Amino acid sequence: MVRWFQSFHRPSAVRPVASGGVPEQDLVVPSRLAALRTALARIGTTLDENATCVELTREAVRQVGGTAAVLSLDREAAAEYEAVSGDPALLPDVRWAMAAAQATSALGEVATAISHVGAGRSRPALCVPLNTDGEAYGGLVCARDRAPFTPAEAEFLGVLAERAASHIRHAREHQRVRGIVGNLQRALLAEPGRPHPNLDVAIRYMPVGQSALVGGDWCETVRLHFGRTLLVVGDVMGHGIEAAVDMTAYRSSLRYIASADLPPHRVLRQLDDSASAEPDRRPATCLIARVDPNRGQVTLASAGHLPPAVIDGQGRTSLLPVPVGPPLGTGFGGYEPATYQLDPAQTLVLFTDGLVEHRGEDIDQSLDRLADVVFEPTADVEDVLDTVLAGLDARHAEDDVAVLAAQLHERTLRGDGVGT
Repeated sequence: MVRWFQSFHRPSAVRPVASGGVPEQDLVVPSRLAALRTALARIGTTLDENATCVELTREAVRQVGGTAAVLSLDREAAAEYEAVSGDPALLPDVRWAMAAAQATSALGEVATAISHVGAGRSRPALCVPLNTDGEAYGGLVCARDRAPFTPAEAEFLGVLAERAASHIRHAREHQRVRGIVGNLQRALLAEPGRPHPNLDVAIRYMPVGQSALVGGDWCETVRLHFGRTLLVVGDVMGHGIEAAVDMTAYRSSLRYIASADLPPHRVLRQLDDSASAEPDRRPATCLIARVDPNRGQVTLASAGHLPPAVIDGQGRTSLLPVPVGPPLGTGFGGYEPATYQLDPAQTLVLFTDGLVEHRGEDIDQSLDRLADVVFEPTADVEDVLDTVLAGLDARHAEDDVAVLAAQLHERTLRGDGVGT
C-alpha cells in the first residue's frame, strides 16, 4: 500500500496550486485514499471464500476495467479460472496464468505482467498474488483489450488482493472450526440411551439457523428397573459451545443420579444441588417423565420447563399440568411430582421452548398453537414428530428445538393369561 500511495504522491519541483491556495497534488491523495477505502469495504462481506473471490474480481473490473478472475493454487491439477467477472475471452491461457501466479507468489512480487495473444494480437494481462502473512492462496488475473496496466493500477490491485487473501484465510479457518465443532456436536449429541422394548421413542434436534451447530437443548432416555423408562428434555441457557459443554455436564449428572432409581422430583433436586455447587455452570430448565408401562402411568417433574403434550387416540392435543420448580443450577430446589394415566392409544410429547415460542408472543398463545395441531389417530412416534415440526414451522424456529415423542406398546396376553 505504501508503494501505491507513493506512486500518487511523489514530490515534484512544480506543484500546481488550486483555488484556495492548496496544491492540486495534495487534493488528489485524499480522493485516492477514499476510493481505496470504498473498494476495500466491498471485499470480504461474508465468511464465504467463493463470495469473497467474486467480490474481488468485481471490484477489480470496477477499478481497472477489462476482465478479472481468480486462480487457486490448491487446484493445480485441474487449474481453471474461478469467479470470472467480465469477458472470459480476454483472459490469458490458464497454464500461463498459473505459472505466473506461482512465480509471483514465490518471489514475493507485487504483480507479474503477462503479454498474451488474443484475437490475433497481443493483449496485456496482470497476475497479482493472493498472499497474506506468508500464506499464498493463488492469484488475481486481470486482462483487458487496451493499454497495459500501469504500476499504480498494479499497486491498487495488490492492496485489494491482499485484503481478499486475508478474508480467504479467515473463511478457511472458519470452515476448519466448523468442522471441529461439527464433530463436537455429533459427540455431544450422541444418541440417548435405549428405552425398554415396551416403549417406542423418537427424538429430533434442530439447531437454530444454518450457522448454529451446537446448543444447550438435549434429550435423554434412561432404562430403569421393572420395565420403566426415564424420559428427559433439557435446555441450557444460551447457545454455542459453552452451552453445549454445560449440556453434557447435565446429561452426565442425570445418568449418574438416575441409576439410583429415584423419583423424578428427587432427580431434579440432586441435579440442582450438583449444578449450583459449580458457580460457572449455566442454569437450565428440565422436564423429567418416568413412564411405567405396567401401571399405565407417567410421573412428571419440571425445573422451569414447559409442560408436556399428550395426543389422544383421536389425534387431539392437550397439555399435562405439572408443578413448575426453579431452573436447575439456582440451588432453590422445591420440585414436586405429578402422575397421570397413560395408555397405548396416547402419545407423550416432551419439547424445548424453541418449538413453540415466538418473540413478542405470550407463552400461552404459543402453547395454544401446539394444542391446535391435529394428528392422525394412527400416527406412530415418527409421524407425530413430522407433524408437529411441520405444523409449528420448526425450520424457521427462533431458538434451538429438541422434541421427544413416546408411545406405550399394547400389552398382549401369553397362553397362561399373564400380560407381556
